[in-house]
Amino acid sequence: MTEYLKKIDLRGRTAFVTGGLGLIGFEVSRALCEAGARTVVCDIVPVNAALKKLKPLSSLGDIRYEKFDITDLHSVENRLKALAKKHGGIHIFVNNAYPRTKDWGAHLPEVKLASWRKNIEMHLNSYAWLSRAACLLMSGKGGNLINFGSIYGVMGPDFTVYEGTTLDNPPAYAAIKGGIINFSRYLASYFGPRGVRVNNICPGGVFDKQNQKFVANYSKKVPMKRMARPDEIASAVLFLASDMSSYVTGQTLMVDGGWSIV
Repeated sequence: MTEYLKKIDLRGRTAFVTGGLGLIGFEVSRALCEAGARTVVCDIVPVNAALKKLKPLSSLGDIRYEKFDITDLHSVENRLKALAKKHGGIHIFVNNAYPRTKDWGAHLPEVKLASWRKNIEMHLNSYAWLSRAACLLMSGKGGNLINFGSIYGVMGPDFTVYEGTTLDNPPAYAAIKGGIINFSRYLASYFGPRGVRVNNICPGGVFDKQNQKFVANYSKKVPMKRMARPDEIASAVLFLASDMSSYVTGQTLMVDGGWSIV
């Protein structure tokens, strides 16, 4: 008889989380650690500051930190190999980092070609190259890759939610997230016979003390009438990371309060 609670037990597995100190990444790291995974938090925060932030999680299980710049494409593959060897392999890899240029959020007519290319390089290319590297390391051994897409990688933006604010939806975001989602499908097809599952999490808007007008506009559109909490995104990651989703691959899990259905 299946013991369902055991399916979510990640003891004996090593999980890597890029951007693991961010708003969502910290909760993802916490969830994986609490489920029993040796959790390697990867971020660009200085080590001392990172360890201070992670200290509350140390009572939950084995949590570690590695300073890791995913945008350094010339070194990430060798760096990942070294970290896999150091921390006991890779069983779960979560691409959650959110690199972007300082002019991120510029309106479409104001976007410069150099900025567009830099963001594609920093975000889409780093996700793709790290995904490839992680899958190759897990190939034949079993493993699980989870990439972060977005509702705006699946559908076009509703610009009315930005009315009355200075916020906007970056045009490169659509290209980046759409590319990540479809490349994940490619990887799922290629590595499925090799024991690696690949899926996407697509969050809707996550509350982070944004402009009140934006929060009101956004919440009005969502069937659940609110923005997401970081723990709600982390819970979905935990589902995909665990054996609860053992026959799920190549999928795009919308965690958006119903945004994408209306």
